[in-house]
Amino acid sequence: MDSIWLTGAEWLAVLRIGLGLWWLESWRHKDKKGWFERGTGIAWAADVAAKHRWRAVRGGFDTVVAPRPKTMAYVVVYAELALGLGLITGFLTPVALVGGLLLNLLYLVLMIHDWAEQGQNAMMALISLVALFAMSWQTWSLDDALGLFR
Repeated sequence: MDSIWLTGAEWLAVLRIGLGLWWLESWRHKDKKGWFERGTGIAWAADVAAKHRWRAVRGGFDTVVAPRPKTMAYVVVYAELALGLGLITGFLTPVALVGGLLLNLLYLVLMIHDWAEQGQNAMMALISLVALFAMSWQTWSLDDALGLFR
């Protein structure tokens, strides 16, 4: 593989790190007080799910998220932080890439009618797939330094 300035593996590491920075920004800009104390994030998602055209989405939300809104707020917010840190440092990278892909797909399905969000979720999911199948943890990662996932 020919590439300019960096090797192909290094460009994949740049892509992985960039995705991690995107997740970290998703975590950073969240109003954590609103999410944790007032339940704003889960309340917004509940409103979206209640109006969703797919019965499975409404039912899934009512079964998994609605009974435990405070716990789910912490899960969502800290999952984004963990994904960001894992991808930036390259620690447990395949786990972070699969977790991020699943979270993006959940966001994509929940917000299927919100076109403003779809591009972001689709691109993050695509980057996750490329970074996963190209094994982007082989360069500039703790996984590589520790000999993990070889």
